[in-house]
Amino acid sequence: MPSCATIINIIEKLAPKNLAFDWDNTGIQIGNYNKEVKKILIALSVTEDVVEYAYEKDFDMVVAHHPLIFKPLKNVRKDQLLGRIIYKAIEKDITIYSAHTNLDVAEEGVNEILAHLLGLERIEILKETSTEPLKKIVVFVPEGYEDKIVEAMGNAGAGFVGKYSNCSFKVKGEGTFKPEEGANPFIGKKGKLEKVKEYRIETIAPENKVKGVINAVLKVHPYEEVAYDVYPVDNEGKKYGIGRIGFLKQEMSLEEFACLVKDKLDLSTIRVVGELNKKVKKIAVCGGAGSDLIGTAIFKNADAFVTGDVKYHDALDAFMHGIALIDAGHSATEKIVLNRIKEYIEKSLDDINQEAYVEVYMEKELFKYL
Repeated sequence: MPSCATIINIIEKLAPKNLAFDWDNTGIQIGNYNKEVKKILIALSVTEDVVEYAYEKDFDMVVAHHPLIFKPLKNVRKDQLLGRIIYKAIEKDITIYSAHTNLDVAEEGVNEILAHLLGLERIEILKETSTEPLKKIVVFVPEGYEDKIVEAMGNAGAGFVGKYSNCSFKVKGEGTFKPEEGANPFIGKKGKLEKVKEYRIETIAPENKVKGVINAVLKVHPYEEVAYDVYPVDNEGKKYGIGRIGFLKQEMSLEEFACLVKDKLDLSTIRVVGELNKKVKKIAVCGGAGSDLIGTAIFKNADAFVTGDVKYHDALDAFMHGIALIDAGHSATEKIVLNRIKEYIEKSLDDINQEAYVEVYMEKELFKYL
């Protein structure tokens, strides 16, 4: 049976915490890393209804997109809404975890799913927010073991350069060492200086994978004491960002595209800014509240921008700049990620021969249109 820590590690492979914005509050908010987990509830927000449902159905963990605790708390009162939710979660020992802006930015997160759902091609990041820091890893290995080391490093996530994997460089040289008292050398004898034909193997890895790469090397390296170096480099790794921009397969009218958005997001109504007969092909998207990216979408020459929570003056600004807006709502443009989280957790648990029941809680649409 997995622990909360196991589930959190799985989620943070899908949406690494370092991708979250500085102002955000992601991660575990209530609970115990060591608690065993039988049942996991996936939700958009940690509402009182969600926690009540988790309480009644004996869920051990709630994984939500929106944080329950967003700002620092001055008190936790049972006579107030947030306090009641916190009390109920603690009373039933329900762990609360949030993956927020890191899930928005993630490669398989909210915005990537939204872009694919709307049929976009040649998808790119709308606004870059961070670049993956890289490290150079150098390992010294005796002749005959170099291929094992390269394979181990590649399997652990090192050696990716653009669309190429298992990238490395090796050069032959001579290593020296003298085993001292208590040593158990793979080559040589205690007290005697040894000279061995060795390879220097170097590759590059994301900073957050260096520890795993080194552990993989240590498992297959024949030496008792492994010589390796880790260097900082100025190379830029993978780029991450908020929103996506791409192209429809075929140009269509704004009205046709708005109907497509309604259909794909299962909406009965939608707000549209722009002339309905306007032709659109280059589309920008941002799940949730993306009005801050209207300027970026304009700069990148998008014909239309799909998001939620658009205010009047933002809509007016977009209209004056000639970009169409489709306000599909906050929840509708984000809840599409919930089933992906469920599938990812189930698949990841299956890969390590563990099991938990995972369910998606779909909250009702808040707004009613008369």
